[in-house]
Amino acid sequence: MKALVRPRRLAPGARVAVVAPSGPVPEERLQAGLDILRGWDLEPVVGPHVLDRHGTFDYLAGTDADRAADLQSAWCDPTVDAVLCARGGYGVQRMTELLDWDALRAAGPKVFLGFSDITALHEAFATRLGLVTLHGPMAAGIDFIKNARAQEHLRTTLFEPESVRTLTSSGQALVPGRARGVLLGGCLSLLAADLGTPHARPSARGGLLCLEDVNEETYRLDRYLTQLLRAGWLDGVTGILLGSWERCDPYDRIRALVLDRLGGLGVPIAEEFGFGHCEGALTVPFGVPAELDAEAGTLTLDVPALA
Repeated sequence: MKALVRPRRLAPGARVAVVAPSGPVPEERLQAGLDILRGWDLEPVVGPHVLDRHGTFDYLAGTDADRAADLQSAWCDPTVDAVLCARGGYGVQRMTELLDWDALRAAGPKVFLGFSDITALHEAFATRLGLVTLHGPMAAGIDFIKNARAQEHLRTTLFEPESVRTLTSSGQALVPGRARGVLLGGCLSLLAADLGTPHARPSARGGLLCLEDVNEETYRLDRYLTQLLRAGWLDGVTGILLGSWERCDPYDRIRALVLDRLGGLGVPIAEEFGFGHCEGALTVPFGVPAELDAEAGTLTLDVPALA
């Protein structure tokens, strides 16, 4: 797996578009997030349909066509330096085929940020555009607007990425060892759901795989991991980093499941790297080469997240 193209870092005064490709966005949380971005001397511009709610399926932020149009317009606007997702939820997989990927590619690289349901777009941006993307807290996320650690790590990644080239685990090595590879991954359930789609990479071969999820019973996590294994998607993965498992079963059970399903891969596995659906979530650049030292609990990027 080769490293992807890094977009340019942001500078004061940069215009950042906020879009909602998935679930509906509470207006008060959006405004709180926009205030934080303005406090960083950024100029946020909000997509016209960000506050929409689908007329029939109220778990969607507007129609598929409108959500896709907001993302398309923001990405193809030459005055926009970054596209930030407002929140996750569900809906990305309904609109990815509606995007004009040739036009997105022609618009050139820029920063893209999100996590959770946005995992499907991380995969698509990697396979279709060859771009590094940021797996991190979203503009209207409660975990972002209420948490100084999440805010500061994201701000530093956007403006001074050379200063956050090492992430440190608060847990232990489930399988010791060192591994090198290109970072990829995200929400486990979305990675499993993406299998076989036009936007999914054929495998994680050569990658350092980041995994996390939220509000899932253990048997469901088992099913997702087993599906990835049976599909051969995990063949050749070089190492695995675990993030948060908020509102899942007690963590000892999750740890046991990961060892049961993934321990046989014979690669280093390290836990509690602080990304995902958790308080103070860190920002991880997907598409950047890095080294995992499971016993030391460190992930070291070869290069800064952004150029």
